[in-house]
Amino acid sequence: MKIGFVGLGNMGQAMARNLIKAGHELTVYNRSQSKAEALRSQGARVAKTPREAAQGAQAVFTMLADDHALEEVSWGDDGILAGLDKGAIHISSSTISVALSERLTQAHAQAGQGYVSSPVFGRPDAAEAKQLWVLAAGAKADVERVRPLLEAIGRGLTVLGEKPSASNVAKLSGNFLIATMIEACAEVFALTRKHGIEAKTFLELYQSVFANSPIFGRYASLVASGQYEPAGFALRLGLKDVGLVLQAAGSAHVPMPIASVVRDQYVEAVARGMGEQDWSALGTLAAEKAGLGKP
Repeated sequence: MKIGFVGLGNMGQAMARNLIKAGHELTVYNRSQSKAEALRSQGARVAKTPREAAQGAQAVFTMLADDHALEEVSWGDDGILAGLDKGAIHISSSTISVALSERLTQAHAQAGQGYVSSPVFGRPDAAEAKQLWVLAAGAKADVERVRPLLEAIGRGLTVLGEKPSASNVAKLSGNFLIATMIEACAEVFALTRKHGIEAKTFLELYQSVFANSPIFGRYASLVASGQYEPAGFALRLGLKDVGLVLQAAGSAHVPMPIASVVRDQYVEAVARGMGEQDWSALGTLAAEKAGLGKP
């Protein structure tokens, strides 16, 4: 298929490479053109604007950091909406707000284009190894048309129905589970260390009894070691996602008191200058509040 790809950070680069390996023809765009140029040698064409990346494509992926970045590439004279052909599909893999997903659904429908919300679970190394878990929601026919593309970037796919924003709710809910798990690990490692148990010893117990999930085990290891750089997922983005969870919960009158607590932890961590560290750096916050240093 002829594919556009907009947003070539650590995740987007790996996803785009896997699409090329699967035999698809890519036109790529990134605000920093050097990241797009890195894919030229692998057969990708480099576009000067998001609109150019979308022109003539059967589908265009976006993988961007936040709502603002996706809005910038979607609307306007040089945006995806202006370039995408009628009947072509925008696949949004960014972690964005439910509200923006709904706006994009409406805008693409008005333009005669398809919109599939398809955020992913996994860090950059998982993206490189084609081990992402992919979500998808949108019109059934659109999801089926892009299914080969979604299967080319991950190890599994969960389809969440015909309302695109359902994928965003699921993604935010999953990220909230991860965020609360990190906070729980941070607190129990601080507690056990305060009582004289070495972090390595408790980690061995944790891995023997609790670590059935590779995600759970990975973040527990980061908290135990205190290694939060390089960031697989920046703490400031964790703050953004928990804020989006609270936004989605508020609009549906769903109380989520733990989300407020975790958000406040992230706010404090960012205020302390930890925004570019991995979001598991809540372990530092818990340790410092307990009067402990780095493990």
